[in-house]
Amino acid sequence: MFLEPLRRRNPRLIETAIELHQTGRLPANTYLIDLDAAEANARLIRAAADRAGVKVFAMTKQMGRNAALCAALMRGGIDKAVAVDMACVRACSRAGMAIGHLGHLVQVPHAEAGAAASVAPEYWTVFNQEKAEEAGRASKAAGRRQALLARIQAPGDTFYLGHEGGFDAAQVVSVAAALDAIEGARFAGITTFPALLFDAQSRAIKPTPNLLTLERAASALAKAGRRSIEINAPGTTSSTVVDALARAGATQIEPGHGLTGTTPLHALEELPETPAVAYVSEVSHFAGGRAYCFGGGLYIDPIFPPYEVKAIVSCEPTVQASALASVEIPPPSAIDYYGIIDAPLVRPRVGDTVVFGFRPQAFVTRALLAGVRGIASGPISLEAIADGFGHPVDWPI
Repeated sequence: MFLEPLRRRNPRLIETAIELHQTGRLPANTYLIDLDAAEANARLIRAAADRAGVKVFAMTKQMGRNAALCAALMRGGIDKAVAVDMACVRACSRAGMAIGHLGHLVQVPHAEAGAAASVAPEYWTVFNQEKAEEAGRASKAAGRRQALLARIQAPGDTFYLGHEGGFDAAQVVSVAAALDAIEGARFAGITTFPALLFDAQSRAIKPTPNLLTLERAASALAKAGRRSIEINAPGTTSSTVVDALARAGATQIEPGHGLTGTTPLHALEELPETPAVAYVSEVSHFAGGRAYCFGGGLYIDPIFPPYEVKAIVSCEPTVQASALASVEIPPPSAIDYYGIIDAPLVRPRVGDTVVFGFRPQAFVTRALLAGVRGIASGPISLEAIADGFGHPVDWPI
């Protein structure tokens, strides 16, 4: 689905991916990131956030916490990361990004509270009193008083399966007082996820009930005399939704796919952000008249209804329709070893490059990631190749 926006708006990324792969500089099973485009996207979102008066924390998990991407985002004006887990904390810290927010989506495990406190996060989300007390103890031991965000929930709120949890939103005033009473901690605000969500039927980004829950909780806190409350409202964030979030009271946004032009709406409309990532594979062998390409990062986001997956298959740089082939991606029940190319017209050969456009979550795959500069203006400069945890990978071996 994201291959067409790439072909229209950033064809040189596809052509460069083929060039780099065919010359042995880029391995199969690699997400290639256009760092210049990502930097420009960050600058767009940063500018929209500054106009709206909201803080911006970059979500980097989709791009495997890649250090080259982190550097590009910092050049674009976003210098703090939201860490989805402690692996994000470590990778983003190694890359030089400060930690603006942690603990949300994934709570900090008990034994890692000290490590979390040591990076001095600006905000730390907790789902319950026990986790708040862990954060307070660890922060006190580190000589700090930690700003805590309370994850809240109310009946009717929307959560992905397995993402549930949080304080009762109806009790937010007493929750704030309880967090303030913890040594080493203070109540700073509230959060949820998702605040915005792509609606496949209307093909639009819509607020979830969670956003109204945040608004009601913020109103209750204000009536209780609380001022300057932080409202963290992540979910499907691009420059086009910043004003709407700010009007709803949000003080913090956390773009992820917006930074690479791969939110669901980017697949359907010409949003300001440029598509900035392509997945690179290679034809391995043939069976039953069909070609097989290497997997490892074949990620079909379940946010969309089923759709026909296509790829560019070629040994020469091209984005022409004549190089397009349909690809069958095995279901999750089969390990992601290969994609199956139905390409009677393309006539692929072993070793041909296969380029996909995905909305990736590279941190849950075994794909590699690499950044490239100079796509638009040259010269081409390939940044160090890394794994999904941001560790450099020697290539070629």
